[in-house]
Amino acid sequence: MVDTMALLHPFSRTARPPRATPPLAAASPPADDEVLLDAPDDRLGPALVAAARGEHSPAATLLAGTRARADWENRDRYARRLAAFAHSRPEWLERWSATTPHDPDVRLLKAQLAVDQAWRSPARAELLREVSPLITAAARGDDRDPVPWRIALDHARGTNAGPKYFGELWEAALRRAPHHYGCHVAALRYLAASWQGSHRECFDFADRAAQDAPADSLIQALPARAALAYLTEARGVEVPRDRLDAAADRAIALSARFPVAAPWPAEIRNKLMYVLVRLERWQDALTEVHRIGPYATSFPWDRLSDDPLALFLGMRGDIRARATGPLDPSRHPRSEHDGRARSGDH
Repeated sequence: MVDTMALLHPFSRTARPPRATPPLAAASPPADDEVLLDAPDDRLGPALVAAARGEHSPAATLLAGTRARADWENRDRYARRLAAFAHSRPEWLERWSATTPHDPDVRLLKAQLAVDQAWRSPARAELLREVSPLITAAARGDDRDPVPWRIALDHARGTNAGPKYFGELWEAALRRAPHHYGCHVAALRYLAASWQGSHRECFDFADRAAQDAPADSLIQALPARAALAYLTEARGVEVPRDRLDAAADRAIALSARFPVAAPWPAEIRNKLMYVLVRLERWQDALTEVHRIGPYATSFPWDRLSDDPLALFLGMRGDIRARATGPLDPSRHPRSEHDGRARSGDH
């Protein structure tokens, strides 16, 4: 088991007074051997199984359905996961592309895959410039679809595009889906201190977006995403504690709207759990542990350990101990990455 707490460098300022333990936190979470890492939901799972057999039809049906329903958040999520699968098992996508090369869903996956592959290379900027035609083709596939524009925003960040060009892409994305979470995350990353802006700018952007978005929009979790970046990469201007707590509170309210122990909200909840631990809000973190159920996600834990599942499980145990009593100081851990977050999440 990976030790956990010291690698997170708990936030040094006074933590918010603990709330009463929510009823949800009274039950025991799933056993360690029941926890799954990056588990697909019940729509994506069959498409991945079929792709492993070399069949593309279920993936085609899945993505076509997201276009028909204008289900852009799931479309973005599924495109990322299918492209990641195609990185190691490309045969099914190659067969699909050969059969229907102008299919908007094929174009989307090819653009996502190309950007992902270029991003992993030391020659990132040069390779990203070469894949621009694939992103253009994806954007022409369905003019309503914001997901190619999210890919374009990621691409622009990787090529060190200037603010004017990025702003043009951003406006095009907003015209298609003004509250699309993926595009907002791409913009937030562009603003991040490690790229073009500062953490304060990130919070300003995330707070404005959340204030303008519906209460059930994933954008309500955007300030917590800014908090996560600050807590893992903080340098420069300090962000006030109350602003970090407010970001966490927004994400907690959003998490409460989702079904408990469901795979797709786990992406938001795992990030929120990290932020709550850093803020030493143990009861709130314990509530998220129970809302997460058996669904761990690689991010953000893989930024701190080469074994994200083990780190998640260790952190889960530490949260329970902290929420019910003092943690033995001898258990404070050391990260194999010396507590420094990786920058590879694009």
